[in-house]
Amino acid sequence: MKLPGSFERQMKQLLQDGYEDYLASLSRPSYYGLRVNTAKISVEDFLKISPFELQPVPWCPSGFYYDAAGEKPAKHPYYHAGLYYLQEPSAMLPGEVLKIEEGDVILDGCAAPGGKSTQIFSHMADSCLLVSNDISASRAQGLLRNLEMAGCTNMLVTADQVERIPFRFDKILIDAPCSGQGMFRRQPQLISSYLKRDGSYYSAIQKDLLDKAVGLLKSGGKLVYSTCTFDVRENEEVIQYCLDEHPDMKLLPIRSCEGFADGLNGLTFCRRLYPHKIKGEGHFVALLAKEGMVNKTPVSSEVFQYDEPFFSHIDQQFFRGRALRIEDRLLMVPSADLPAGLRILRSGLLLGRYRSGIFEPSQALAMALRKEQFDQVIDLRVSDERVLRYLKGETIDCRNFNLEGWVLVCVEGWPLGFGKISGDIFKNRYDRNWRYV
Repeated sequence: MKLPGSFERQMKQLLQDGYEDYLASLSRPSYYGLRVNTAKISVEDFLKISPFELQPVPWCPSGFYYDAAGEKPAKHPYYHAGLYYLQEPSAMLPGEVLKIEEGDVILDGCAAPGGKSTQIFSHMADSCLLVSNDISASRAQGLLRNLEMAGCTNMLVTADQVERIPFRFDKILIDAPCSGQGMFRRQPQLISSYLKRDGSYYSAIQKDLLDKAVGLLKSGGKLVYSTCTFDVRENEEVIQYCLDEHPDMKLLPIRSCEGFADGLNGLTFCRRLYPHKIKGEGHFVALLAKEGMVNKTPVSSEVFQYDEPFFSHIDQQFFRGRALRIEDRLLMVPSADLPAGLRILRSGLLLGRYRSGIFEPSQALAMALRKEQFDQVIDLRVSDERVLRYLKGETIDCRNFNLEGWVLVCVEGWPLGFGKISGDIFKNRYDRNWRYV
């Protein structure tokens, strides 16, 4: 790997005696991780059914390393059931640092592709609301799918400027766009991007983002700032700028793990992760808090009321919030007050669509349900060849189920999607955009 000369000089000055160890780490394989979706299954229960050889990630209780050379977790039915998310191990730290509490309203300001948002969701109570935003509408589409696969219902997915979001937040995560130095081993193609735009370009963007995030943070709220770069201009200098410009903000300590390095320039509470010291890529994380009393405002909601015969199949305790019909779409939204003018991709849970006046449940609804919440279930063993056939959108044999109408297809009790049975005919309703390939 040929590194830019300016980067080499920067890292030699930064690491000094550790520079050769860092260089050696770039020739070693990257580490790969998965994070258990504890909103669906506990870590303990997942380890009982896991088909993979896993080793724990020290800084994330739900995170594990797997052997990417020998195992393909993205091809396993449990992935399609949303039981875990594939995430670079170092990137699991920011979501753990941002401790989510009952009633929190949370912003993930630069959220795509969704690793940190799905991690936040896995810690959320029903009383919380997650606003996941990414300025790129195309990237936000992938973010939405990952949240839907995780089973998230109490969410607002937006594709807009952070400052246009008309909420105040208890917790904010800003995983800022950066020069990507920490990912050179895993994604060498980032080097060409770095040659065009280094840390001096991103620093101004990061300071502006942090300014706007502080403006959205409630008194007593907490904010995590993270990057995947080593550049002091994008890390400690951005944090120091925030502290200087906002005297009501203070830096909080982050629990250290073996191999973590302290922040530089006197900001020792920050954490630096280097690939020659930990099993993961390069990362920087800082935790800040705004002075003042915590004053949580409950997310407003209404009793769900909507006359749709399909809902008789579902345990009525599943429904929370307000029914909202927008053209052919029916949603269950967590708040009665949707902001006007904001570029919203999804508010709450898409329950389904009306086609020629007939309701068809969504893939997102299937992923948000539990097996026991639906009255007609086809539950297949993970070794059953019909599981992959279903995920590929094919017809499966349903003659031994003695069911009629809409069914929830599960693998080992975990929902995958819907189907519809008419006599001996099974109509596969697994979303074509989610199909196994």
